[in-house]
Amino acid sequence: MKEKIAIAIAGIILASCGTAPLETNSEVSSNPLTGTWQLVSGTLIAQGDTTVTHYTNGISFIKIINDTHFAFLQHDLTKGKDSAVFVSGGGRYTLADSVYTEKLEYCSAREWEGNDFTFTVALQGDTLVQRGIEKVDEAGVNRENIETYIRIKN
Repeated sequence: MKEKIAIAIAGIILASCGTAPLETNSEVSSNPLTGTWQLVSGTLIAQGDTTVTHYTNGISFIKIINDTHFAFLQHDLTKGKDSAVFVSGGGRYTLADSVYTEKLEYCSAREWEGNDFTFTVALQGDTLVQRGIEKVDEAGVNRENIETYIRIKN
């Protein structure tokens, strides 16, 4: 009899230990850059030389932007068969009108960490173009970078 009472009490206790419903944020960000972006082309201009890279063949690059941080990931699409490529980084950013400044806190190319990069951004529909100067003395980099992204939809 004592066992039945103990089991009943245990059942009542377990039944009362339900989980709280998950809170959801029903507010939609007012930041138009919030989302996941696929890099489709990049143009680098350094010392009069222009290099254009199309990120639609053999390589993939995405940038994820929330209300306070950004992150980017790049990897080869050959799964390392030709040459393994993986690049990542991220940190905080600021946005004031069309001036977007990344504060790179983490990067697989460590000499890039701790630098700020200021871009002018233009958003038209689901296309984002960012343009600015990348200067990293430690890596010998001083170039203009123009990147075109398209928004990845769910």
